[in-house]
Amino acid sequence: MSLAGHANIPFVVIGVGEHGRHHARQLKEIPGVHLAGVYDVRTERAREVAEELGVQAFDTLEQAMDMARAACLAVPTTHHAALGRRALEHGLDILIEKPITRTLEEADELIRLADEKGRILQVGHLERFNPGVTAAKAVTRQPLFFEVHRLGVFSPRSLDVDVVFDLMIHDLDLILWMVAAAVREVRAVGLPVLSDKVDIANARVEFHNGAVANLTASRVSTEKVRKFRYFQPREYISIDFSRRDALVISIPHGRSPSQIHFRRLPTRAVEPLRAELESFVDCVRTRRPPLVGGREGRAALALAERVMNCIEIHAAAVGLPLARPGRQSGEL
Repeated sequence: MSLAGHANIPFVVIGVGEHGRHHARQLKEIPGVHLAGVYDVRTERAREVAEELGVQAFDTLEQAMDMARAACLAVPTTHHAALGRRALEHGLDILIEKPITRTLEEADELIRLADEKGRILQVGHLERFNPGVTAAKAVTRQPLFFEVHRLGVFSPRSLDVDVVFDLMIHDLDLILWMVAAAVREVRAVGLPVLSDKVDIANARVEFHNGAVANLTASRVSTEKVRKFRYFQPREYISIDFSRRDALVISIPHGRSPSQIHFRRLPTRAVEPLRAELESFVDCVRTRRPPLVGGREGRAALALAERVMNCIEIHAAAVGLPLARPGRQSGEL
């Protein structure tokens, strides 16, 4: 499409279920963005969101893509590859929800196509934009041990996906971002509790540089817990995703062990989704590579696959049946 008549960059949101609605609302408020409209295969839902925001509800996917330069794809993971391919071939920059695709082969195809077309491909690993994570990453030097808990109460909304791809993948991505080394070994166990999918999982990931990460993800907890803690020489860093802050506990050089120093890191008061979308808009405008591009999204998916494979091996050894669904994120 011609962009000559637009002072702002035209965006569309494709898929306005629970996640897509939030994307559309935030994009509507970001300076430099013209939210051209929304599209969803459920036309009533698209019209409802469009009316709320005062934008157009497109009748067809092709019409939506014709009116945009960039798109947020908040659809089930089973559709990521096909929809991402269509958008990239249409010349759009895209932000696609996590995980990047259903399979590594599909991820490779989208990465290749984005490179070939010179398009931005950003993956929605939202926690990288949590203010607490941003603050902690700035003081991370040599993390050697991680202890992570991401627990949630049971919700029927997530019954079609394993907890590894629904919740744990967030933390796998963060750890890969913080540890500058390749994965050496993965061990994991997971169990179905209230569904036929994996509802609770624990993984131990060891890296070639000696770093170790112990992660637990659950959707059958009695409370919501988001704790990400790690240790590096002479420092302990704790991130609370819910409070969006980070605390550093350290012993200053030359001091005795009794002189422990507590320091809460300064953070920017911003919603992670808003920060993620602002970053995507900036990438579209400046053509700089995104913080979480296709290769980073693929790396998180690959590690999640290794964790899930270990869980399946353990389940087979103990005679525990597991269903292996197509991974989903967002709605269409």
